[in-house]
Amino acid sequence: MSTGTTWIVGTGIAIITATMGTGAVLAGLLLTSVAGTNARIDDLRDELRNFRSEVNTRMDGFDSRLRNVEIALGKVDQRLLIIERFVLPTPEPPME
Repeated sequence: MSTGTTWIVGTGIAIITATMGTGAVLAGLLLTSVAGTNARIDDLRDELRNFRSEVNTRMDGFDSRLRNVEIALGKVDQRLLIIERFVLPTPEPPME
């Protein structure tokens, strides 16, 4: 081999070695980054589950309150009907 060819082959091997080393470093950084992202996603999922649980608990409380209000309004409506029967005069039948 001539000196020029040896220099080219040596340079090629050096570039390939450097690139492979850089690739390994980049792959390691990428894996670390992906692992960190996965951990953050898992944390976010846990927070979302907790939030949904809290919202469901509050909604159950609102449902029971609303049911109590519906019952109370039904009682008021019934009392108003009774008062209307005794206080208001009966409407006259329409003339034909």
